[in-house]
Parts: sequence; structure tokens; C-alpha cells
Amino acid sequence: MSEQHVQQAIRLALGTRPDVTLWRNNCGKLPDPRTNRWVEFGVANPGGSDLIGLRTITIGPEHVGRTMAVFSACEVKTPTGRVRPEQQRFIDFIRSRGGIAGVARSVEEAQRLFS
Repeated sequence: MSEQHVQQAIRLALGTRPDVTLWRNNCGKLPDPRTNRWVEFGVANPGGSDLIGLRTITIGPEHVGRTMAVFSACEVKTPTGRVRPEQQRFIDFIRSRGGIAGVARSVEEAQRLFS
């Protein structure tokens, strides 16, 4: 199964959960034909996770009943795919700021990440 197929399966499976919203984060760069300069796109390019979004949670006494969102990032890989250093740095950065981030190689791993 390709990374694209794993990613689509994760999006379909988690798309039914009311507490998780994920968007495809296309990262890369292309030449601007008008200026001949490279234009980078995507959140945290290079290294931004394939899927980014929000996980809704309810927390602590001072926020009782208040719904909050936690920034979330999921790097999708095939069972044999390797995480590049810049991708790991992005995951570590999100986690260090209290976000949810990790690598998923299957729908089950993505569900555990967002549980």
C-alpha cells in the first residue's frame, strides 16, 4: 500500500470522529514563472507533517465545559517508510509545545495517536 493510500485511509477513518479535524498539508516548492524565484508552500516547509489539524478536548476545572482545540500533526508513512530528520524535528516541536504529533503507518496507529 502506498503512502497516499495509507493517508487517504487515515483521513476517511478519522473524518468520522467529531473531535478530530485534519487537513492535507502539501509541502514543497515551485518556480514562479514571473520572477524565476522558488516559492515554498505548506505549513512548516520543509518537514511539516502530511496531515495537520485540531483535536478537540475538554480540560481542567478552570475550563469546565469549555471546548478547546489542540494543534495536531500526523506524519504518514508506509510500513517501511523512513521519517526524515526535518520531519522528526517538526513532530518534536509540536509535542514540546503541548500539541499532538507523531507518525502513523496505518489507520490503527493514527487512531491511537488521536485517542
